[in-house]
Amino acid sequence: MCPQVTTPREMQIVGSGFAGFNVTGFLLSWRIIPTPNPHIWKYRRHFKKVQLYTMSAQICRTMRSACCHTIKNRSFLHKAVLLHVAPSDLCVPSAPVFHKRLYSLDSLFSGPGRPTLGTSSRQACAEKTSTSPSPTHRNLSAVAVHDQHPPLSRYDFLDLGETEDKIRHAKSCKHKRYLIVDPDLATLVTEHLRPKDDKTIIFECNPGPGVLTRTLLNNGAQRVIALEGEKLFLHGLQDLERRLDGQLEVVHCNFFRLDPLGCGRVKPPARFSDSLFTDLGISERTWTDDIPGKVFGILPLHNERGLLLKMVYSLFEQLSFYKYGRMELNLFISENECLKLLSQPGDMVNYKACSVLWQMACDIALLHKEPWESIVMSSSRAKQRAKDNFCLVRLRPRADLFSAGLTPSNATALLLMIKQCLVKKKSKLIDKLNLWCPDRGSELLSEMGMREDILTGHVFPDDYLRLFQLMDKSEDFRQSWLYRENLENTGRMGWI
Repeated sequence: MCPQVTTPREMQIVGSGFAGFNVTGFLLSWRIIPTPNPHIWKYRRHFKKVQLYTMSAQICRTMRSACCHTIKNRSFLHKAVLLHVAPSDLCVPSAPVFHKRLYSLDSLFSGPGRPTLGTSSRQACAEKTSTSPSPTHRNLSAVAVHDQHPPLSRYDFLDLGETEDKIRHAKSCKHKRYLIVDPDLATLVTEHLRPKDDKTIIFECNPGPGVLTRTLLNNGAQRVIALEGEKLFLHGLQDLERRLDGQLEVVHCNFFRLDPLGCGRVKPPARFSDSLFTDLGISERTWTDDIPGKVFGILPLHNERGLLLKMVYSLFEQLSFYKYGRMELNLFISENECLKLLSQPGDMVNYKACSVLWQMACDIALLHKEPWESIVMSSSRAKQRAKDNFCLVRLRPRADLFSAGLTPSNATALLLMIKQCLVKKKSKLIDKLNLWCPDRGSELLSEMGMREDILTGHVFPDDYLRLFQLMDKSEDFRQSWLYRENLENTGRMGWI
């Protein structure tokens, strides 16, 4: 007599009083059931094998009929189930459901790097549908892996999670941070960040709960680098990175603390750009190449002006992350700072050196205005400006910036000249020019076709650039004390 295999939820099939079968998800065993009828026991030895063979054939036909039944009602597929599979490639109906495995049936697709189920196992899967309202280009497919999270491919949809949970998680951060948790806002930002080709890298600064990260991946981004400075959010992002097939890289780094002044060792989240890009496998590019990457972030409001000046100085000298090409910045800044960034000559209040330098170096576009209520503030001490908005601004460096005499080596002199001219916007430009090129102010203005009484606050950024190019050709300019002092002070300590 064979020993009985005891398992939870076993299904016993008894026939003719002779034998019973225990059918489980993976085992098929039999046992003799005694009956009180002595006549049956008398002929047990003669008919044992015949009865067992007959009953086994009947059971197999019943199971085969149930397994080959076609599911015609797709509403049933909203609840994904995995049925047990017997060693004989038979699916057992009415078997217990593993609720921890909610995967989808996609027998028509098998992407690269995707493990596939066996022939009999594919018939036992069901399709998972998404309830997310955002558009997606990712196929709903995954493969069940026993007792662990399944690896996700670029065709799998990433669930954004509950908005309330994301808000609660974002507000648990002790430092002052502004984070995107609204799926609609994440979709809007994704539309503006959509790269033209697969080679474009998207750098996401301080992604937090990762709502925008998942939205970017759902919309086809091939490489997203999440630069997160808070350890609170690192675990969730790294868990997502491990489940993906190389589309996401998570680095403990604060983008706005790249390349701190001074020298020596720095600890994360501060990083030097050289070590960061080396670890990421990104090499330097020439300035005239296509846009290699797009950077998205929300500028810290307590130091917006300083960060914008630091980045534009790096742009003109091709330092920091601009050493690796014309990186496009897509930043949420305050409406007040945006007004200054887009100000025109004649606006004596908002037209500043930072405005001139960014307009000279980049094509600036105001992409979107968003109310403050749509962006979560992590710190309860942060004060919200009810009448102000966040402005999404795109800063795309011009490919021809260094094509007419301007170089990273002499750009430092241009930065200093612009800064001096815009300190007092109501001063005459000719007086500033005579300091840089003694007694040549009138000649330079005549070549430019400008009046001698023009004020520094009325000069366009392109005219400042043309003036500098004319001055740079003069030997008097190179011999001036301002030019020599500028070359000696390459560190620019205290400029910001």
